[in-house]
Amino acid sequence: METPLPKALRKRQVTAIFTLLLLWGAGGATVHYSVLEERESGCVVANLAKDLGLGVGELAARGARILSKGNKQYLQLEQKSGNLLLKERLDREELCGDTDPCVQHFQVLLGNPVQFFQGELQLQDINDHAPEFLENEILLKISEGSHPGTVFPLKIAQDLDVGSNTVQNYTISTNVHFHLFTRSHSDGRKYPELVLDKALDREEQPELRLTLTALDGGTPPRSGTSQVLIVVLDINDNAPEFPRRLYEVQVPENSPIGSLVITVSARDLDAGTHGELSYSFFQSSNQIIQAFEINEVTGEIRLKKQLDFEEIQSYRIEIEASDGGGLSGKCTIAIELVDVNDNTPELTMSLLTSDIPENSPETVVAIFGISDPDSGNNGKITCSIPDHLPFLLKPTVDNFYTLVTEGALDRESRAEYNVTITVTDLGTPRLKTEHVITVQVSDVNDNAPAFTRTSYTLLVRENNSPALHIGSVSATDADAGANAQVTYSLLPPQDAHLPLASLVSVNADSGQLFALRALDFEALQAFEFRVRAADAGSPALSSEARVRVQVLDANDNAPFVLYPLQNGSAPCTELVPRAAEAGYLVSKVVAVDGDAGQNAWLSYQLLKATEPGLFGVWAHNGEVRTARLLSERDAPKHRLLVLVRDNGEPPLSASVTLHVLLVDGFSQPYLPLPEAAADPARADALTGYLVVALASVSSLFLFSVLLFVAVRLCRRSRAASVPAGPFPGHLVDVSGTGTLSQSYQYEVCLMGDSGTRDFKFLKPINSNLPPQSIGSEGEENSFRHNFGF
Repeated sequence: METPLPKALRKRQVTAIFTLLLLWGAGGATVHYSVLEERESGCVVANLAKDLGLGVGELAARGARILSKGNKQYLQLEQKSGNLLLKERLDREELCGDTDPCVQHFQVLLGNPVQFFQGELQLQDINDHAPEFLENEILLKISEGSHPGTVFPLKIAQDLDVGSNTVQNYTISTNVHFHLFTRSHSDGRKYPELVLDKALDREEQPELRLTLTALDGGTPPRSGTSQVLIVVLDINDNAPEFPRRLYEVQVPENSPIGSLVITVSARDLDAGTHGELSYSFFQSSNQIIQAFEINEVTGEIRLKKQLDFEEIQSYRIEIEASDGGGLSGKCTIAIELVDVNDNTPELTMSLLTSDIPENSPETVVAIFGISDPDSGNNGKITCSIPDHLPFLLKPTVDNFYTLVTEGALDRESRAEYNVTITVTDLGTPRLKTEHVITVQVSDVNDNAPAFTRTSYTLLVRENNSPALHIGSVSATDADAGANAQVTYSLLPPQDAHLPLASLVSVNADSGQLFALRALDFEALQAFEFRVRAADAGSPALSSEARVRVQVLDANDNAPFVLYPLQNGSAPCTELVPRAAEAGYLVSKVVAVDGDAGQNAWLSYQLLKATEPGLFGVWAHNGEVRTARLLSERDAPKHRLLVLVRDNGEPPLSASVTLHVLLVDGFSQPYLPLPEAAADPARADALTGYLVVALASVSSLFLFSVLLFVAVRLCRRSRAASVPAGPFPGHLVDVSGTGTLSQSYQYEVCLMGDSGTRDFKFLKPINSNLPPQSIGSEGEENSFRHNFGF
């Protein structure tokens, strides 16, 4: 009955720590199997599932594998049936040589949970080799003076089989002089001895030829033969003798070919040819003949090939010294090989996982075995990895190790690890083997996109073209692949009245921002919105950034003249007494500009005048003043053209016409003078009109004063504040733009059908000042003085 043995471990990734803990609890029991050598490949050794106490399907479910040291596999596992099969035909003599028993070790690896089982497969010898003599003819020289009972050892036959299948007996062909006796060495080998039964007579028979047969113990037995040639010699009464029966010598296994092992020497008291000695190996095996050679004359024994301690640790050689008379002496040389650290440690990888998710807990990366065929300290090995890596080496059983991660890895810190496993022996010099494992850390979406800045400020000049690229936002994601693909989108504005969808858009891939329509600084000076950056991971992660768009002013508004008004049917006429001194305030041109900054800085210039040099305009405040004293010779009517220009690029401007009438006093009624000189008849009619006009103006002036007093009393009774809504139709709002530093309100009083229009300044109303400051009498008087009231 044949009993098989499991030999390898199944490759399986272990990704959780509890699996690793199970690894330490693997069974230490050893299963034993035996099988005859030379069995056919695929022969069933045993049912492994049954012997391990497992179900038929459990081997496949747990990924069972057969592992052995080195890369040679002799067994294979049929997972469906659980049978252990021979992978190839096994030759016991090739695998083990003379070693008996011949045992091959292997391991069984089960995954999920991980378990180890040790196994042994013993190869049983069959009688597939016949005994064989190294020489077809054995020469034996025997003196005719030898006495009956003298024993003559013969050379042994070699048989590669072991146990009962090796040589068990020797026989000699039938003769009257000798019989054969079979003896055993201390190592169990059988050797023949020829025993003399009847004295020899050289003169009667100088030579005898016998057939020596070696038989093994197989069924059926095998045999080998060699011819024994016996030469009868004259009497030689002194045989060669060695000083010692046993020589012991140590030889390093790395000794070069031709190295001297030992020199043996014997002596013979005879003279002549009987004293001439020759040396030879006696009863030597093929291993000895292949490894050593002996000088027949000097007795020097030298190496014929490189020795290997891992194959054979010792040799035992018998040396025969023969003289010319046929006598011989023997000695034994015990050669012990000294192990040299000439084998580097070996590493056999059984399980390797090269890709590990970065958020995985402690994970098994590799399972491997290490070995060294040397002996002693030369065969003791240690295993290590670099200290700075997040991995641990843990021993299991029978020089197997597991490489595990210390914890979860971070791909963003390091995406790849090259782990160098170093296996070092303790010999002198130390030898080592390095095996590099590349571990890739796969990405997990654990990083949200991050903007380069938390807030962005973009500047856009008004009146831009639609679809203008106004700036970009940028976010990066430390992850990889789809987890790092960032897309951008606009979030709903916090101000529900802001039409963000019609103002800007964002490119989802690049983060570029575009203005969808032309912006107007006067309508919208700045606005804010938020941009979201989201990755393509699952689940997706995102972050937000604030974007502020500031609209830059362009000089797209020309100055607008508030006073004097230019939309009436008749021009505005200013009255100047002829007694006015130089610098007398004639009027003030008031203008505003809808732009901002330097685009709203206004300057005034007297572009054209009826009489140059009589009037001047202050460039910064628009005040029109007399440049010199008036005289009687000056024309009574003057027309001034004032240009208002802003400071933009290019500058924009507006012009206003101002009519000035020189009078002797404010009580003198006046009418606009015709362009051409009037005739005397018409002058009388005009005089009547002037009287009527003067009465009307006086009445209107009195009514205005009463109305002004009433308004002042009304305003004192309530808080002095600027109305939040639109101004009344008779008020003009100057909201701090243009050349005025504060917000003012002016009341324009237009005279009805008189044909003239006067501008009446009231006190400025500053919404930023407290009521007490607004109502101060000093400011009112100063304002009235500046404007000529």
